[in-house]
Amino acid sequence: MSVLTRVLKFLKPYTRDAVLAMALLALVVGVDLSIPRFVQIIIDQGVASKNMSVIFQTSLIMIGASILSALLALANSVFSVRASQRFAADVRKALYHKIQSFSFGNLDSFQTGRLLVRLTSDVNQLQMMVLLGLRMLVRAPLLLIGSIAFMIATNQQLALTVLLLLPLTLILIIIFVRIAQPIFLAVQKKLETLNQILQENLAGIRVVKAFVRRDYENTRFNEANTDLMNQSFKVSRLISVLFPIMILIMNLSTVAVVYFGGLQAIAGTLTIGEIMAFINYLLSTMFPLLMLSMMAGQISAANASAERVIEIIDSTPQVQDAPDAKTITTLKGRVAFEDVSFSYDGDGSEPVLQKINLVAEPGQTVAILGATGSGKTSLIHLIPRFYDVTEGRVTIDNMDVRNITQTSLRTHIGMSLQEVILFSGTIRDNIKYGKADATEGEVLAAAKAAEAHEFIMGFPDGYDTLVGQRGVNLSGGQKQRLAIARALLVNPRILILDDSTRFVDVETEAKIHEAMEALMKDRTNFIVAQRVSTVLNADKIVVLNKGTIAAEGTHSELMQTSPIYREIYDSQLGTGGEDDE
Repeated sequence: MSVLTRVLKFLKPYTRDAVLAMALLALVVGVDLSIPRFVQIIIDQGVASKNMSVIFQTSLIMIGASILSALLALANSVFSVRASQRFAADVRKALYHKIQSFSFGNLDSFQTGRLLVRLTSDVNQLQMMVLLGLRMLVRAPLLLIGSIAFMIATNQQLALTVLLLLPLTLILIIIFVRIAQPIFLAVQKKLETLNQILQENLAGIRVVKAFVRRDYENTRFNEANTDLMNQSFKVSRLISVLFPIMILIMNLSTVAVVYFGGLQAIAGTLTIGEIMAFINYLLSTMFPLLMLSMMAGQISAANASAERVIEIIDSTPQVQDAPDAKTITTLKGRVAFEDVSFSYDGDGSEPVLQKINLVAEPGQTVAILGATGSGKTSLIHLIPRFYDVTEGRVTIDNMDVRNITQTSLRTHIGMSLQEVILFSGTIRDNIKYGKADATEGEVLAAAKAAEAHEFIMGFPDGYDTLVGQRGVNLSGGQKQRLAIARALLVNPRILILDDSTRFVDVETEAKIHEAMEALMKDRTNFIVAQRVSTVLNADKIVVLNKGTIAAEGTHSELMQTSPIYREIYDSQLGTGGEDDE
């Protein structure tokens, strides 16, 4: 089954609209095919005989037929637009829902810009193909067949002379489709690259300005923009070559009709009205061929887009619920890593974590300390099962997380991710993101625990302050505190804070930990940090080094037993040292 056929299955719920659109189109063709006959009657029976009555009556019938054709075409537009727009909406919804089901590993593979192009440009190509199809799919072949039939009925000899050019036209269309499809696919890829650059630059425009990289980024954009323009030129050149050739064939056919028809008219075997009708039917034959060539270009573009859409739909989430996965309603919160190894690309790549054995008992606070790239974030991402382990297992309350449904597992876990993402809306909306039915008191309590209440009330609109795109109107520390408040509000049994105070000063950090102390009781807490000051009071400190546990214990224990930890402590807080943050 072709990818295009698979995508067109999304049109099935709107079969009624599609069928009505095509039925109306068939009626339009029937009416349009009657017009040349009326022209023949006017010329042969009216003009030639100087019969004004025939001319007047037939003209009125032609006007009525034209109005009817316009009304039928309008009705066709209503149903075809409705079907195509609903089709496109369903394809977009399917893509969006599929992306929502992706695990972190899938999102690592598909960049944001690529996904945006598929949700917008590719879906628009498919929608346009369906729209043109419902407006032309029936009309073109019916008009072609009907016109040929009327030409043969009018004059077989003249029809056979003209129709010799028909196979040439069909060959041209087939060649066009063969050449066009890879070109259209290349256009979409170039557009994808351009969109990726735009997305990166618009999101990181402040970094570009800070490092004075405007010229570099302008050059990068110009190169991608030029590549897209040049590829689009290829499509335009192809179309610009095809259409004049089609027009040339049509004009040559018209000349042939006038010449050979004129000879028959002189011989008295063909009337002037029949010649005029024949020319009209000839134009009606060539018009659907032009429509088919236009459809061929659109189908080529749509087929390229369909391949890219199906690539998303066929992608399997790397993390999936097992058929017998359990839904958990309560947790004690014991977390254990048992001989865990992990690689982002499976067994074939360098492991990020190796033979990790670690236990966090309910109510404990476990701090993960280590240099950048030591595997801290990778470790805590395995707890909510953002990724699956390569070897070993991660358990919660002695249950393998792979045997728990992802939704119920993550319901019991609150996270403040390393990269803080805020959404458009108010500050209150962002804090309530994980618990939409939270009361105002719960929101205030979470904000106060995260040391966010004071700065929030400093805004004129308080909790109703609108958050700019990606939190642009907030400082890094403010965004992090809102993320902590969001994590605390869901009242999780397991709380994970991934380097969540790195943008706040030491004094604010101390206040946050003091305020959270009561809230962190009876939870299992994981705190990922680079600052020793963040982890001094943890029940257990785990020092990671190159993906392995280099040391484990309390602060006082590690000061006695771990040279790595002691070195980190001395460099940041020891005698003569200072906090590197």
